[in-house]
This record gives sequence, structure tokens and C-alpha cells, in this order.
Amino acid sequence: MFGLGRAAHGASANEGGRDPWRGRLAFGAVMLVGVYFAGQLIVTLHTLWLLIFGAILAAVVLRALADPIVRWFKLPDPAAVLLSLLIVISILAGVLTLFGAQIAEQIAALVAVLPQGWDRVQSWIQAQPYAAQLLDQLKSLGGQTGQALQVAQKFAMGFASGATTLVLVMVAGVFLAIEPAKSREGLLSLAPKTHRPRLREVLNSCGRALKGWLKAQLFSMVLVGVLTGTGLALIGVPSAVGLGLLTGVAQFVPIVGPIVSTIPAVLVGATQGWETALMTLGLYVAVSQLESNFITPMVQKNVANLPVVLGIFAVVGIGTLFGPLGVLFATPLALVLHTVITMIYRQDILGDEEATAPGQT
Repeated sequence: MFGLGRAAHGASANEGGRDPWRGRLAFGAVMLVGVYFAGQLIVTLHTLWLLIFGAILAAVVLRALADPIVRWFKLPDPAAVLLSLLIVISILAGVLTLFGAQIAEQIAALVAVLPQGWDRVQSWIQAQPYAAQLLDQLKSLGGQTGQALQVAQKFAMGFASGATTLVLVMVAGVFLAIEPAKSREGLLSLAPKTHRPRLREVLNSCGRALKGWLKAQLFSMVLVGVLTGTGLALIGVPSAVGLGLLTGVAQFVPIVGPIVSTIPAVLVGATQGWETALMTLGLYVAVSQLESNFITPMVQKNVANLPVVLGIFAVVGIGTLFGPLGVLFATPLALVLHTVITMIYRQDILGDEEATAPGQT
């Protein structure tokens, strides 16, 4: 009797001892399922997250203009942000008023002359020995190019939708810029109180990193676009203004943008002869070297920057995951992730006191 009672008691105790393990396993299973669905949510709604990030970038630009206005003229934040928005709109309207007709004419001429350059390239390759296989590949590429043009037409048909989305992003950016602290504190309210001061510091560092990067990138875009357009005009390449504008805009996507913008310029140069095409290629190589060795170090001195290798993999990885919008926002998004990982993982978890995050003071 007593032995049976002790055995039953022991079994009950063992079952009680296994309960914590069962609880841990159940908790781990729930966490895995939660992480899986969170990942699916991120991927499924990737366009929404990227548009939110675009609104944050717009807010950073407006705050970069509004902060000096607040300091100099003592205006309240809403008035300073609206004045900054008016300044941006006025600059864009002024550029379109002064150069809109010329830019439109140059872009139209560029679109018209690109097929001629492509035909010139194919004719030159066909004249070379042992080029039949390469020409077949080019014709296949030409077919893919035709498909790409059809896709581009579909995108053009959805211009109204894209414009509406852009307006919504700008409106959201304006509201974020008016009350950035309120938005930040609302996000921090989801974290435990003990971690909020450190997370606030991390978010502030991310904001400073984005602000510095955007200022440097804008200056680099303008300078590269002007240098390229001027050089193409001196060489005698048609549509020099349109190509310079395209090159400057493409500079927003480091590494990939300059390479992609070189192709139409060389094709247009080929319509004027191979000497012009080679000079065009040489010009783009020279401007690229000038940008990477002199312009970028000059404008990004003491400004948050992303290591080149991380920038390359960010464009490839984020672009693969999220498509064209991912390529567009890859570098600033990678800069934010780099800041977060450096401050939270390297500094806080690993205790690396020498690690310095972009934008960290």
C-alpha cells in the first residue's frame, strides 16, 4: 500500500517536472509560428512597408529644410514644414518652367534615337567574324527588349495610380515631418519602458544618418548630372541634356544606377560613329572615377555612409526581395539596418565599445 502510494506520488512528481518543458516547447512552437507569419506579412505587404519608408524619407528631407527655418525665423514646426514644402515645389516648378520644354524635347529625341543606336550596334557585330552566335543572342535580347517596352507601356498606363500613390506618400511625409517626435514616441510605446531610452537613441541616430546621406546624395546627383550633360554636349552626342538628367537621377541608386545609365548614352553615341561612342564610354568612366574618388569623399566627409560592399549586396538582395521599389530604396534602407544592427547587436549585445554606427554622435 505504502509502496504503491509512493510510486503514484513519484509519477505525479515526474509529470509535474515535465510540465515546464512542455510549456517551453509550446512557447517555442508559438514563437516559430509567429515569426513565420510575421515574415510572410512583411513579404506580402512589402509595397506598403516600402511606401512607409518612402514617406519617412520625404519627412527627413522636409525636416532638413524646416529645422534651419525654425532656428532662424522662430516659426512653429507646422508652418516651417509647409514653407519647406512650398520651397521644394517652387524649385521644381521653376526648373520645369525654365527648362521643361527643352527637357521634354531632349527626352523625346532620346527615345527616337535609341533604336537607331541599337541597329548600329547589331550591324557592327554582324560585320565581325565569328559573331553569328553573339548576334543571335543580341536578337534574343532585342526580343526581350520589345517585351520590356510592352511592360513599360503598361506601367505608363498606370501613371495615374502611381501619381496618386506619390501624392499619398508626400502627404504622409508632411504629417510625419510636422510631428516627428509624436510618431517616434508612438512607435516606442510598443516597447518595454526600460528599453525606450536606448531605442529612442537608435531612432534618432537613424534619422541623422538618413539626413546626412540624403544631403550628400542630392549634391552628388546634381554635380554628376551637370558634368555628364556638359561632357556629352562637348563631344557632340544628341540629347545631351536628357542623358545628363537620366544620369543624375540614376545616381540615387549607387553602383547600379551609373552602370545602367551608361547603356543608353553609348547607344546614342553610336549613332554618330564609333569614335563618339568610345568617347561617350570614356566620359562615363571618367565621371564615375571622379565621383567615387573625389566627389563622394568630399560630400560625404563627416556624413553617414554605407560600406561599398554592403551597398552592393543591399541593392541585389533587397531588389530581389521587393522588386523595383526595393532597388530604389535599397541603400537608405540598408543604412538604417546597418545603424540598428551596429547599435543594438554590436554595441549592446556584444559589448563592442569601438563600434560606431552611422549617424551616432
